[in-house]
Amino acid sequence: MSGRVLRAQISERCCGTTAPEKTAGPCWQLFVVMTGRVGDWPVFTWPTSTPVPTVEERAAALISLGYRLADGGEWEWCEDTTPAYHPHPVRVVLMAAADIRPLDGGAA
Repeated sequence: MSGRVLRAQISERCCGTTAPEKTAGPCWQLFVVMTGRVGDWPVFTWPTSTPVPTVEERAAALISLGYRLADGGEWEWCEDTTPAYHPHPVRVVLMAAADIRPLDGGAA
């Protein structure tokens, strides 16, 4: 499996999150996108804050989940808007994705 290329996604959870642990406010989450249920995907949640995690913080989060950026992999950023059903005005949010690979002997 070490040669398999997967995708990681990072996004700000504007209203906090309930999984894997509840947060009281905005936070950033990094997901390893896989087949199967979203609730089963590996996830890393930063403490409640709004600054974008640095490249080094994202690399450390990936490593803690048993992954690393793929050779030549870069974070690709895009903008989206929060859904209209959120309890605040619609606003622009950032999301990013990158190709990743399992670490040799990692948890993947």
